[in-house]
Amino acid sequence: MRIYSVFGNPIIHSKSPFLHNYVFNALKIDARYVRFHLKSSKNFRDIFFNYGFNGANITLPFKEELIKFCDDLNPLAEKVNAINTIVKKDNKLIGYNTDAMGFFKNIENENIKNALIIGAGGSAKAIAFILRENNIETTIINRSPEKLEFFKKHNFFSLSTNNFNISNYDLIINATSSSINNELPLEKNTLIKLFYNAKLAFDLMYGKKCEFLELAKKCNIKSIDGSKMLLYQAIEASSIFLEMPYNEISYIMQKAYKIINN
Repeated sequence: MRIYSVFGNPIIHSKSPFLHNYVFNALKIDARYVRFHLKSSKNFRDIFFNYGFNGANITLPFKEELIKFCDDLNPLAEKVNAINTIVKKDNKLIGYNTDAMGFFKNIENENIKNALIIGAGGSAKAIAFILRENNIETTIINRSPEKLEFFKKHNFFSLSTNNFNISNYDLIINATSSSINNELPLEKNTLIKLFYNAKLAFDLMYGKKCEFLELAKKCNIKSIDGSKMLLYQAIEASSIFLEMPYNEISYIMQKAYKIINN
């Protein structure tokens, strides 16, 4: 039996096991996908091999931290310096990033010209690059200036929240962990002003009430949570795990997604 897992902290909320196990069952593949509450990254490689995992997904707060345990990276993961998928091949760990496309498929038909990303972690990096590749002008803001160095190095317009002056953006993205803690990523009045001229608010969190998106709805703009980003990145990850075409996995996993959300 092949064994896969999602590593994170917290992790109990993750819907990934249902999505991946649904695919395994449908395709009659002898495999199982579980959650793993990783409290520290210190012994990750030992944990991975000792438990006999064949692959894994990585979520908060380890997308950047676990990259050092990979023997090789796919081009996007190397570019953004963040991973969300790992596969074991010939006793080596190969890191991938499926977050970028997972995010973009949510907004590709929204006619977005510019975007503001709040947060500077691994997901923010992936999102920033996919937006740039699709000619969407992108600004990144973050509370701690140190985490913005990566973005400045890659010529993104980025600044600390203390130096941020409100402007007009079509898309406002919360890429922080604030929604997990039932908090807003910025001052409420600042967000209201940003939402006033925006087309769309996006929060990477899913599965629970989100203050960021609730405020966006009150401002009468379209809001999207991270559930379909989870779906699209999971389809790509499963395609990598099973070495099968994306479209074959997509057809099955879309059914699982509908079950979760009914």
